Amino acid sequence: MSRTLERALGARAFQLELTSVAESWAWMRSDLLVRLGPFALVVLFVWLVWRPRWLGVGLGDLRAQLLFGVAGGAVLFLVAVYAQLPLSRRRGGLRVPADGADAAAQGAYYALNGPLEEAFFRGLLQGGLAIVLGGPAGFLVGTAAYVLYHRLGSWRWLDVLATVGAGVPLGLAFWLLPGPPSLLGVAIAHIAGTCGFLGPGPYLLRRLGLLGAQQP
Repeated sequence: MSRTLERALGARAFQLELTSVAESWAWMRSDLLVRLGPFALVVLFVWLVWRPRWLGVGLGDLRAQLLFGVAGGAVLFLVAVYAQLPLSRRRGGLRVPADGADAAAQGAYYALNGPLEEAFFRGLLQGGLAIVLGGPAGFLVGTAAYVLYHRLGSWRWLDVLATVGAGVPLGLAFWLLPGPPSLLGVAIAHIAGTCGFLGPGPYLLRRLGLLGAQQP
């Protein structure tokens, strides 16, 4: 670790836990069954039965959606990568893919995770409540639920609070972007933000030598 980074993060080194593809797929399989699978089933049921416009299953204003998705995703990725430096120092460790294969496997999983989380929290919860209670209420409840649900996955409060940095802009975008409601832009940005915070982002930091040597 460079002296500059040590001064920025403190003198105490943090623990790097290197993960393999096999280890990652083990938790992914479990996560599919207990979290993403139920999200997908609930959203699919609502879509097949009612086909609500507010759910956001559509392209919307394609130009606006792609502009937000690409630009917002780039910003979220960079912010998330940078945020892991002080956050990992505070929590005392970080899980990092041991090689490019594991980073790619995790990135592929987050490409599934992002759209499904957006469909549930932004489309179903925020979109549905906005119809009943209005846009501001839908945004506030949807964003709060998105942030706090991370605690159910045993995330530390420090990391839970960090998700506000993604939840607020994604909720505002789903609510305020021009055209019909669409999950396209927020899903793209969500994928990029998650890949910055987990998996590929930490792998990039390690490849750049910003995390130092693994501690025993």
